[in-house]
Amino acid sequence: MTLNNDEDLERLKEIGRICANAVQIMGAALEPGMTTADLDAIGRKVLEDAGARSAPELVYDFPGATCISVNEEIAHGIPGARVIQAGDLVNIDVSAEKNGLFADTGASFAVFPVKPQIERLCRDGKRAMWVGLNEVKAGKSLAAIGNAIGKFAQKNRYTLVTNLASHGVGRSLHEEPSEIATWPDKHEKRRMTDGMVFTVEPFLSLGAQWAENGDDAWTLYSEPRAPTVQYEHTVVVTRNGPLVVTLPG
Repeated sequence: MTLNNDEDLERLKEIGRICANAVQIMGAALEPGMTTADLDAIGRKVLEDAGARSAPELVYDFPGATCISVNEEIAHGIPGARVIQAGDLVNIDVSAEKNGLFADTGASFAVFPVKPQIERLCRDGKRAMWVGLNEVKAGKSLAAIGNAIGKFAQKNRYTLVTNLASHGVGRSLHEEPSEIATWPDKHEKRRMTDGMVFTVEPFLSLGAQWAENGDDAWTLYSEPRAPTVQYEHTVVVTRNGPLVVTLPG
């Protein structure tokens, strides 16, 4: 999507804020003993109370309002009977629609008690996302995002999952520009334009390089198995840099 008027920008900010609030509230509610279905119900209520609809349900008939992935699961986990345990690493991914516009955001949360290595991974996962976001500016190459994140990962001795990419969002959950690498991609020649809307969502890991399918049609697992985090914002490209719309408020 490319924004071309202030009305669309305000609508995008509204749905972005709703998604961000859902992630924040769900993260604060995380505790051992609850199921991922319990957590999903909290997110659903936030969306419904704000007049928003779950994007995965709306667009893909996903069996849940939000995607909740635990430990070896790194994306598109289905909410259900799985009980969250102390020390688990939980990724919460919320995308939703309101008034015809979509936003997408997510974050990883470590359930207390947290090992120092996992605490550092979470901290650096956020940093990796912001390293990418700070490359967003009209006229720059989309490749700058993945190049910067790749340098950060290498410097700090992490790996990146290289088959889960960022994507355009706005009129739909996934649209152009599609498949934006959050790792170095020498084949990327596209440039960012003013008003372009997309996500920045690197998957930073302690060893995984790939996401592989599991037994169901949705859940993706780290390969090789290793702790992996994902942090995601929806951003608008401007001449002055990134305008992040998925901030709580």
